[in-house]
Amino acid sequence: MHRTGPVPQDVTTSPSSPVPQPFVDLTRLLLPVACPCGEPDVRWCGRCAERFAGPPVRTEHGAGRLDRLDGVPPLPVWALTAYTGPVRDVVVHWKDRGRADLDLLLTGALRRAARDVASWSLPALGAGGPFLFPPDDSAARAGGASRAGRRSFAGPAGSRGGPAEAVLAVVPVPTAGPARRRRARDPVRALAAAVARGLVDGGAPARSAPVLRRRATRDQVGLGARARGRNLASAVRAVRRLDGCVCMLVDDVVTSGATLAASEQALESAGADVLGAIVLAATPSPSDGPGRATTC
Repeated sequence: MHRTGPVPQDVTTSPSSPVPQPFVDLTRLLLPVACPCGEPDVRWCGRCAERFAGPPVRTEHGAGRLDRLDGVPPLPVWALTAYTGPVRDVVVHWKDRGRADLDLLLTGALRRAARDVASWSLPALGAGGPFLFPPDDSAARAGGASRAGRRSFAGPAGSRGGPAEAVLAVVPVPTAGPARRRRARDPVRALAAAVARGLVDGGAPARSAPVLRRRATRDQVGLGARARGRNLASAVRAVRRLDGCVCMLVDDVVTSGATLAASEQALESAGADVLGAIVLAATPSPSDGPGRATTC
């Protein structure tokens, strides 16, 4: 699959900028900026931007906690790149070091990825409108025509009425309260909004639906796969019943898959169907070489 759009460039040093050069120089002196990789005078450099340029690839088989052990294939997960080196630096600065200015780079990357994923969608049965399904193992996960035949999505605000155009609920993986307060925002919600826009760009009606909540738990960083699963046991819940909803999860990074698995379980317990997940990056499994996430 080819790239669907140009890599976004930071315009801080654009020669076509109408801002007078002396003003630019003074701004750099008073408010220095640098790419998370260390390159000065740009919010992000071309090399780091290129790592998020896509296309999205399937990565779920490197996330062991997504294996349900019940014969159902693991949740399909698309990632743009491997969570290594400069990619890790960008995500950490964006998420935990106050670099909200990186939103433009990362949300743009996921919007383009979601447009690619939407191009793999299949039409819904009947007159329900376009509907999104993961490729390959969709029939096994969907349970056949029962899932494909859904006609409407009662949105997170509890909209009522008759059948409407099928809409995919794009659900951000929830952030625990202490982390959200420390960051003064929820960056994954920005990713989910971008994914919803990208799906719409690709012809799959969608909207962001932050319907999950997560109680405070130990930080997942540094925990092994089993410890991550135990840490999140019963920590994620839906805010309401979601019968008839069809969801796509969104997160920044997938490692063991424990967070996505807990979110999938919470949505299914509330009556929703979960078709897949889209993330920025995937932590390589020990068998993977360096570089991009691998196609499954």
